[in-house]
Amino acid sequence: MDLKVTGKFIAEQRKAKGLTQVKLAEKLSVSEKTISKWECGKGFPDTTLILPLCKVLEISANELLSAKLLPTEKEYKERAEQNLIELKKSQDSNTKKMLNFEIVIGYFCSILFLILIGVASYVDMSIVLRIILIVVGLINFIMGVSICLYIEKDAGFYECKHCDNKYVPTMNQVLWSMHIGRTRHMKCPKCGKRSWQKKVISND
Repeated sequence: MDLKVTGKFIAEQRKAKGLTQVKLAEKLSVSEKTISKWECGKGFPDTTLILPLCKVLEISANELLSAKLLPTEKEYKERAEQNLIELKKSQDSNTKKMLNFEIVIGYFCSILFLILIGVASYVDMSIVLRIILIVVGLINFIMGVSICLYIEKDAGFYECKHCDNKYVPTMNQVLWSMHIGRTRHMKCPKCGKRSWQKKVISND
């Protein structure tokens, strides 16, 4: 989605309805600055504002996402399919980014933990400072692991080897299951069988 093209389309439809940025902002209960931001291509309406915006501008959500009016049913369906494909690609891309972010957090927190513990163990310092370093290292490690577990749970899906079901596990499953990297030994909620299940990006 090109935000500048979408912003230009919003501005055109606003003007076509005889609305100023101030009037449109009032109807949506947002600031004039927010409308200006959309129209300049520096942002996109929040999901809670898409339908109200479309109602005011008398366009469909599909036309907003397509950044153009869709007069024919055929063109409407084609753009709807294309928007769904683009949305799917965007979701998969975000999932990959989150999983990569998980790796970065995991390595960073682990290395920092080892450095702090190493410094506290081998560098000459007061007992108080030594305890502080160990506590800071533990807090950093626990927070890092917690963030990684939440990302591991919510980003992507796990695929059952028996029935090919792709699902998002519960936090208990992620927390207590045996695992090797992103492969976990879990019970499938569909077939009820246990297997080593790999993380996959998409549920297609």
